Amino acid sequence: MELDSLVEQLPSRYTPAEHELLQRAYRFAARAHEGQTRASGEPYMNHCIAVATILAELEVPAVLVAAGLLHDTVEDTSVTLEDLQKEFGEEVAKLVGGVTKLSQLPRVSRITGGPNKGKRNGRAAASEEPLEEDRSRSADMASETLRKTFLAMGEDVRVVLIKLADRLHNMRTLGYLPEEKRQRIAKQTLDIFAPLANRLGIWQLKWELEDLAFRHSEPATYKQIAANLAERRSEREKTLHDIEKRLKSMLLQEGIQAEVSGRPKHIYSIYNKMRRKGVPFEALTDVRAARIIVNDVATCYQALGIIHAKFRPVPGEFDDYIAAPKDNFYQSLHTAVIYEDGRPLEIQIRTIGMHENAELGIAAHWRYKEGTPQDKDYERRVVWLRSLMDWMHEVDDAGQFVDTMKTDVFSDRVYAFTPRGDIIDMPSGATPLDFAYHVHTDVGHRCRGAKVNGKLVALDSTLRTGDQVEILTTKRGGPSRDWLNPNLRLLNTERARSKVRHWFKRQDRELNVSVGRGQLERELRRLSLAEVDMDRLVKEAGYKEADDLYEALGTGDLSVGRLIAKLNLGSEREQKLEPLPPGRHTPFTSGDTVTVLGLQGLLTAMAKCCKPVPGDPIVGYITRGRGATIHRRDCPNILRVRDQERLVQVSWGAPKTTYPVAVRILAYDRDGLMRDVSTLIADEGVSMSQVKVDVDRNQATFDLVLNVDNIAQLSRVLTRVETLPNVLEARRVRPG
Repeated sequence: MELDSLVEQLPSRYTPAEHELLQRAYRFAARAHEGQTRASGEPYMNHCIAVATILAELEVPAVLVAAGLLHDTVEDTSVTLEDLQKEFGEEVAKLVGGVTKLSQLPRVSRITGGPNKGKRNGRAAASEEPLEEDRSRSADMASETLRKTFLAMGEDVRVVLIKLADRLHNMRTLGYLPEEKRQRIAKQTLDIFAPLANRLGIWQLKWELEDLAFRHSEPATYKQIAANLAERRSEREKTLHDIEKRLKSMLLQEGIQAEVSGRPKHIYSIYNKMRRKGVPFEALTDVRAARIIVNDVATCYQALGIIHAKFRPVPGEFDDYIAAPKDNFYQSLHTAVIYEDGRPLEIQIRTIGMHENAELGIAAHWRYKEGTPQDKDYERRVVWLRSLMDWMHEVDDAGQFVDTMKTDVFSDRVYAFTPRGDIIDMPSGATPLDFAYHVHTDVGHRCRGAKVNGKLVALDSTLRTGDQVEILTTKRGGPSRDWLNPNLRLLNTERARSKVRHWFKRQDRELNVSVGRGQLERELRRLSLAEVDMDRLVKEAGYKEADDLYEALGTGDLSVGRLIAKLNLGSEREQKLEPLPPGRHTPFTSGDTVTVLGLQGLLTAMAKCCKPVPGDPIVGYITRGRGATIHRRDCPNILRVRDQERLVQVSWGAPKTTYPVAVRILAYDRDGLMRDVSTLIADEGVSMSQVKVDVDRNQATFDLVLNVDNIAQLSRVLTRVETLPNVLEARRVRPG
């Protein structure tokens, strides 16, 4: 790749001085990376040009494209930020510094040659991939990298655009890395970077990141969907062309000038629709879509009326994101209609400005000159982005930070109302207690109950869009430490949890140490883990001494559940999940899950006619809207099937090993107690292989054998059982 390939993509509005800046940046980067190659064997400079080209396609300012050319010079060569500042000025140096990833931590160099090999300011060169020898340390370093990236993003939104462009080109060349690295990077991209592009509204980057990550994370499914699309490509392209002509002509007859284009669906979005509807590719009837772009908002609604007058709308498939934009400022009208051929057609209607905003998101700002109304939208976006980051400066644990980004920032949103009609925007899964803390910290601290739509509800209830929430408070008081217990699911947003932790941090250290010690001892006692090596546990948790760990537990910085989960890093003996009692039980292997070839997550059900069991030869039969019904291959009903296209190849899933653990529950007897216990255990995905119930003078004793995966799951189940009405205690029973 040469400079010419970049120049072709540069916006026409760039001045001669800006072209000269990019030429200087290119020459500087080429000298710095001379002799260096990537895993593919190509010159390293190709990556820098590719990143700059992606940025140029977004039509960002020239200084940002220059930073894209130079983004790895400080990280992977002997160049310093001072060198960049002297050569290109403070702005470019600041942008490159913001992108430079975790330079102080040791990582394996991705540079394979050249005079600067392995050197960066006298240190080992950095790589996007951490050391392989220590898996837990690798995960921590990857999480810390992401944490620093997001915090930098809050300081200057332009930094994240360079980071996304860098990640996109790395995804395009991911095939040259080992399988394990490809899987890890692909998953991280789906979990973090594609949702980040979506939250910034940059659809142009989002869809390609998703498709590339999906291609490497589930290659078999990706290839199958791609092959299905390729088989009918010519037919689909002709149909879309005819639809474009028909819609354009129809609108023109009503005096509407519009740009109409067929919109091919991306492979990952098709896969998500298959999972959501529980059907294979063959059963999807709406993999085609059209986009209509008009001049103004009034014409959008006029075009919608014409479309609905000509074609029958599909119920429940209309969304007005113009009147109510998405939280990432996306605007458009979405509808689905039954087209002339009897099949669904999805249609988006938007203005030119809305389209640019949808494709480029926050980057659309730079298409306009200073002083235009678009600058106000940009400032709103920056304020919104920084508001997302406010609480994150208080989160020091990198793993917790990344988990929070997934839950509080990238998840779907819920819009609930206060009694006065104010809208509160929260992540999906938020509870009334989360709502209270989003209204005001003091309201959260004093919350003691809640009404949703006028009815009293439990504080762990899940809110839905449109709910009106009234928080019931006490005059004084503070939060409960139980609110921080993830097993109780009272708080599901990090914003609320951080406020509760901050409240407890202000308490006396000795009190927090005492409370934390009591929490851990109580949990270890309940799980019958008396032989835990505390020194090792303190070290694995990252603390110098036990009191520091206890204080973290007492303030809520560390949850007991997260600490207990670390026990699973040890030996089988430390996990204490050996069969109980010896000789009577064996680890339980579940093989009753079914995998549909080439499609994970498809809804399946066992046929009642032939009742297949693990080990039987089986086949799947597609039932519309209900996924696949699993039959024995010799089932008479299957032998009589005429529509062979509805039969799919299936197999029994991989065995899953669980451990039988004896558990005792003490409770005051009441109607429905056994039902509530068994339902809760089933909801946690745990099976019971033995049940014994004794009732003496209104006190019930349940002796159960639960088949659990690990200590963390057992802890979660016992905690939730103890929240049931009338339950006094739930604990593990040791054999003998």
